[in-house]
Amino acid sequence: MQLRVAFVSVLLLAVMGPSLGLAASAEQGKKAFIQHGCWQCHGTMGQGSIMTSSGKRLAPDPLPWEAFYGFVRSTNRLMPPYSETILSDGDIADIYAYLQSIPKPPSTASIPLLNP
Repeated sequence: MQLRVAFVSVLLLAVMGPSLGLAASAEQGKKAFIQHGCWQCHGTMGQGSIMTSSGKRLAPDPLPWEAFYGFVRSTNRLMPPYSETILSDGDIADIYAYLQSIPKPPSTASIPLLNP
């Protein structure tokens, strides 16, 4: 019975995404991103790092919600998985909202020093 409830919960979360009763907050997501150490590998704005995450950018275009949530919960060993006791579903939704809120960087064409 517990397995069925867990399966239905995961299925609903995958279908409904962060709108499943979770009021995602980019501001709270930024706090959670810093508090839980995500910034140490992914940079403070999700820009990635060659040293720690092979340059993997999380923002401004994060993975689709279902893939993001699934990866955080059970990663492919490139980072530790975050269980619900460490990172709640609400925290993950907030972090996702934060990553979505990060603006795209300016194009290189708009930087005079790079375009003499």
